[in-house]
Amino acid sequence: MGHHTIQEVSQEKFEFQGRAKLIPLLLIVLGAVMAVIGSMQVKNNWDAEDSHHSNSHTEEVHDAHADEHSMDAIKTVSLNDNPNTESIHTSEGHEAHADEHHGPTWMTRVWANLLMNSYYFWLFAVGAVFFIAVNYVANAGWAVMLKRIMEAQSSYILVGSILLVGIVIGSKDSLYHWVQYFHSTAAGDPSAAGYDKILESKSWLLNNTSLFFFIPFVTIVWIMIRMKLRRNSLAEDSEKGLSMFKNSTKWSAGFIFFFAFSFSALSWLIIMSIDAHWYSTMFSVYNFAISFVTGLSVMMIILQYLKIKGKMTLVSDEVTHDLGKFIFAFCVFWAYIFLSQWLLIWYTNLPEETVYFAARLQGDFRPLFFINLFMCFVAPFLVLMMRNAKRSPVVLIIAASIILIGHWVDMYLLIMPGTVGDHAGIGLLEIGTTVSFLGLFAYTVLNSLSKANLYPINHPYVLESANHDVGP
Repeated sequence: MGHHTIQEVSQEKFEFQGRAKLIPLLLIVLGAVMAVIGSMQVKNNWDAEDSHHSNSHTEEVHDAHADEHSMDAIKTVSLNDNPNTESIHTSEGHEAHADEHHGPTWMTRVWANLLMNSYYFWLFAVGAVFFIAVNYVANAGWAVMLKRIMEAQSSYILVGSILLVGIVIGSKDSLYHWVQYFHSTAAGDPSAAGYDKILESKSWLLNNTSLFFFIPFVTIVWIMIRMKLRRNSLAEDSEKGLSMFKNSTKWSAGFIFFFAFSFSALSWLIIMSIDAHWYSTMFSVYNFAISFVTGLSVMMIILQYLKIKGKMTLVSDEVTHDLGKFIFAFCVFWAYIFLSQWLLIWYTNLPEETVYFAARLQGDFRPLFFINLFMCFVAPFLVLMMRNAKRSPVVLIIAASIILIGHWVDMYLLIMPGTVGDHAGIGLLEIGTTVSFLGLFAYTVLNSLSKANLYPINHPYVLESANHDVGP
């Protein structure tokens, strides 16, 4: 079909040194400095705003002081007529005080940014592990030449999981209002003024056991399976035969089954429970779509980076084309899930469901809502529609970058409205945190990439992948 047949795949390695190592380290440091400066700016702005509100409140109280005195007699009569009135007002005041006390602070915004970036970059690794498993179970041959990129990308799951679990547990009192509720006296007491029937119905999932044990348990299982697949892959380089391949296929099948349920539960716990009164039956699929399409996009950028470095020359345009088709397909899949969720909520028009999108269609979130749609679907759909676009390195890098930035906005919209609300913004804190996580992710992935051959030379389908042809 216009290219020679490859009979043998030779060893090739990536060297993690020089600029390849320095740039990620600089990103980590630069991002951390920006995030610290941004945090101080947020704190100062927050304190200034609180001071302004406090002064305004003091003036209002002073102006209303005379009116309160003039109403004393009326209040006294009312209290004498209804002895329960005092307790009612006391209860209302206590609830208002509780709401004020548990409102967002500047640290809430810091925690929200840490959660957003730790979860987002963690999804890149999760998507890579899933793609490795799917290729084994599907007996797919075309993507074998990309296998070591997938494995390197998935290596971040260890670091990412440690950070994510630590941030979720550390931020539980700031980001998850259900944690505050279950620590209050109203929890479990239907007669209490602050009793929340909706949260009580979700207590089987929203509890300390889930936070402290279930999330770490799931991530540990994923990490162990990923390590098993990696060990089999490396052993295959020195041991010919099908034993490692068959063993990896079995582990992959078990992983996919476990992943389907565990990923759903994690997405509910970590992200959806931020808006604990709201729920969507499609939320976990929506998160999976983000994970997979961003994971594929990262894979494409790594591939093109290696090709620029003169590596992975045996990866043909045919393989690149198919990876581009996967990215295109899952951009459409994400849009399908987004629209399906939107239409179901819009059509039923139930207040307890529409409140989620209402919060994201007002204020500063509104333009980001439409930017999200454009960058995650419209732009990549139009750019990658043509066949030649899926073979052009420049176009593919641009498309993948648009998708990744778009889903960063997507993640911002998932987390910020329910945590900091009107206090949200995109400044040095947000940019710096992202840059630092980007540096950590790049360092981890490139370091892992240098630990093994770039090609799985004894994989049973390696020559099929090297000679892959999608046709005219």
